[in-house]
Amino acid sequence: MSDVSVDAKESAPEKGPGDNTRRRFLTVATSVVGAVGVAGAAVPFIASWNPSAKAKAAGADVEVDISGIEPGQLIRVMWRSKPVWIVRRTPEILEELKQHEANLKDPSSEAEQQPAFAKNYYRSLKEEYLVLVGICTHLGCSPTHLKNGAFEEIVEGVPDGFFCPCHGSKFDMAGRVFQNVPAPLNLVVPPYQYVDDTTMIIGSTAEEA
Repeated sequence: MSDVSVDAKESAPEKGPGDNTRRRFLTVATSVVGAVGVAGAAVPFIASWNPSAKAKAAGADVEVDISGIEPGQLIRVMWRSKPVWIVRRTPEILEELKQHEANLKDPSSEAEQQPAFAKNYYRSLKEEYLVLVGICTHLGCSPTHLKNGAFEEIVEGVPDGFFCPCHGSKFDMAGRVFQNVPAPLNLVVPPYQYVDDTTMIIGSTAEEA
């Protein structure tokens, strides 16, 4: 085996400086072309996530089109570097809220965590749409939305809700925290308003606009 290797090595033509230079050039050129291709493919994706000039400003309001939200669906938007959830609650979900008040820490939302207009039974401006800052009030993790009966594995008799897997905190579909969990408070309701039936602005109320 060693003889074969030596013969093959000796029979190979010697490569001079010109060959090394050419090799380096081809390597660099290939890398540049590949990088340009990746960048070109990534631009449309990145651009689709770029916020508007208004949203880039510190503390700016964020306008959200809610026309495409299906019943029971949750969408996420970013506001002041925080995730904000918008859920279109079904009549069944709204009815569920009445069934477990005795198991909640703050069922009447007495803590000041929502604008005045949302200090009501549903913690919302309109019953159908729930708007929450998607950050657990315990240590800042982001809870998971469990629906269509999945939440019953966490809280018996409650089909829908939010569960924080970090430390086990549980919230209902108004963002109200259950008893005997680490989170001390309900999920926060941010300031928001409706421009029309299909457009919402997160960050300010009608009184502030």
